[in-house]
Amino acid sequence: MPETKGAAEKARAHERIEKLKREINKYRYDYHVLNRSAIPDSALDSLKKELFDLEAEWPEFVTSDSPTQRVAGKPLKQFAKVRHTDRMTSLNDAFSEKDVTAWLARLDDFLGRDIERTGGPRRHGPGSAPFYCELKIDGLAIELEYERGVFVRGSTRGDGLVGEDVTQNLRTVEAIPLRLNDAETAATYLKKAGLDPKEYNLAPTHLVVRGEVFLTKKEFAKINRELEKTGGKTYANPRNVAAGSIRQLDPKVTASRRLDSFQYDIVGEVGQKAHEEEHLLLAALGFKTNPDCRPAKTLADAMAFRDYWAEPVRREGLPYEIDGTVIFVNDNKVFAEAGVIGKAPRAGIAYKFSPREATTVVEDIKVQVGRTGALTPVAVMRPVNVGGVTITHASLHNADEIERLGLKIGDTVIVQRAGDVIPQVTEVLPDLRTGHERAFKMPARCPVDGSPVVREGAISRCSSKTCAAQHREALYHFASRAAFNIEGLGPKIIDKFLDEGLISDAADIFELQKGDIAALERFGEKSAENLVDEIAAKRHVTLPRFLYSLGILHVGEETAATLAKTLDVPQREGEVKIGDVARTFRKMSMDDLREVPDIGPIVAKSIYDWFRESRSVSLLERFEKAGVTVGAVPHAAKSGAHGSAAGEGKLSGKTFVLTGTLESMDREAAKERIRALGGDASESVGKKTDYLVAGAVPGSKRDKAKKLGVKIIDEKEFLKLLEE
Repeated sequence: MPETKGAAEKARAHERIEKLKREINKYRYDYHVLNRSAIPDSALDSLKKELFDLEAEWPEFVTSDSPTQRVAGKPLKQFAKVRHTDRMTSLNDAFSEKDVTAWLARLDDFLGRDIERTGGPRRHGPGSAPFYCELKIDGLAIELEYERGVFVRGSTRGDGLVGEDVTQNLRTVEAIPLRLNDAETAATYLKKAGLDPKEYNLAPTHLVVRGEVFLTKKEFAKINRELEKTGGKTYANPRNVAAGSIRQLDPKVTASRRLDSFQYDIVGEVGQKAHEEEHLLLAALGFKTNPDCRPAKTLADAMAFRDYWAEPVRREGLPYEIDGTVIFVNDNKVFAEAGVIGKAPRAGIAYKFSPREATTVVEDIKVQVGRTGALTPVAVMRPVNVGGVTITHASLHNADEIERLGLKIGDTVIVQRAGDVIPQVTEVLPDLRTGHERAFKMPARCPVDGSPVVREGAISRCSSKTCAAQHREALYHFASRAAFNIEGLGPKIIDKFLDEGLISDAADIFELQKGDIAALERFGEKSAENLVDEIAAKRHVTLPRFLYSLGILHVGEETAATLAKTLDVPQREGEVKIGDVARTFRKMSMDDLREVPDIGPIVAKSIYDWFRESRSVSLLERFEKAGVTVGAVPHAAKSGAHGSAAGEGKLSGKTFVLTGTLESMDREAAKERIRALGGDASESVGKKTDYLVAGAVPGSKRDKAKKLGVKIIDEKEFLKLLEE
């Protein structure tokens, strides 16, 4: 039996892992040691997550030098080294409920128990819940040491084992106490919090705590305003300012930055049994702690905590930046028992907010023709979550932008979504190339009508003046009520999709993803979801509607209906395959087509030519690939190759015209019911008309029917005919 994972797949995975390790280590050195972000933090998180997932799938490739197995880089030489009593770890990231659920499942399996049902170490009060949730501050991790209640040393995380001594700088942060509260004051606080002070050592000889130093949004804005006044270079984010301030050689510079700090962990035993108790103990001893942390009775509650703070109005209302929440197992004994895997404790996870930047792979570059004839290259990407939605497309604007980025098909890229705009490719990561990437070149001829492409500055445009208008009208026609009837996909929305490069032809409509639409201005997740659901619901269409939707010159509703009835297309369980429809038409000669009732030489030539154009063949193939299905209609009995005599169906040979408004169904649905029963639905009243169906407020067709002696029936009589 062959192996499920072949040698080629294994080799590709190994190559990708090695490249990811090199890139992540480079960016982590920039971030942790040099205090600069070469790429956005969320993009780095995305690379780390990909590496973590690959190593989980291929554990034989996990090595001790992997970024997943250690915390950070070497400390800077300007500061004295400090060896931490216990290793300072960091957390693995989760980006979805699936990731968080998988984390707990792995933990339960490792410990051999159900953490959620076990609960916390205490039966009632603080520490009774199985989980504890914190806001994940976007700052710099620190360790503080106290001897007999006095602050003696502060250090950065460094590589987790050895950090940098930044004591003098941390002394300038007012949120960090220089002396702990006395035992009596601490005891009073604990009693109010529902804890018994006698259970704790409130005057430890040596105390080590850990937390975060950060800069508030207000102070960040103030610093940048001052830099702008003096012509200095402004900072990109508060985290960079906080990290740079702590590493200033002159404490006066640090003091001027007005840093803030929260503490959240006690290293060693002072009587605490739960992580929740540590927050209360820290506050009792005089440390500033985050007031928005909460216990959680279930994992669902912990995930709801994250979703609550993910809401923009709440997140933006905080005085500091956060990039997610943290979920800890509350029981310290269980937390210690779970241990550490690689760089992170098993019993904790960072549940990140949806990133505004992420990495993915550009699998192809398609050229879309907009409503003005402009050609827009669009990256077709491996699905990636950016800003809370999964996207598969990103505009590349023009050939100059592709050249500026140095982008090739197959490249790993950073994608950014800033605000409610379509995602953009902001950077290429060339060091992750495998050698199989392909250069992209703008086409010399328009992909819609084959006209020469002309260059107007940075814009490439189809030289045909009618191409864009015809292209746009064809898409309007395709989504119209008489064709696929896609509600919500009107001309303005189609124009928007064309301009943003999301669609180039009708088949692209069925490949639209919720995230691609939600990323557009004036669209939200709900409206995007509604439109995607509507498109999915309209993947199945009747054969007359399908033929009409193709926009073949001179083929209207009635001609499409006639073709659908008379064509000898193979049927299976009430459906016909699009490929069979295409093959049937391609087999037909001009004479065959002219034998179809009411089709003359001009219409026959139009149909004959359309089904032999390469663009038409490709479009039909893509419809089938996208899952579009077509319902068959009853065939007319054959008198010749494609002619008709007496038909099948109880309405066969009867021609109906509709006027006015029907209550039980819309006009298009009524036409389909007529055609499904073998009848014809015409737009105009003539001598061959058998019935005029008159709904509410009938028009001039009723008067003409009276003059010609055509039988006029109301909606009730019409429904009776359908049901007989």
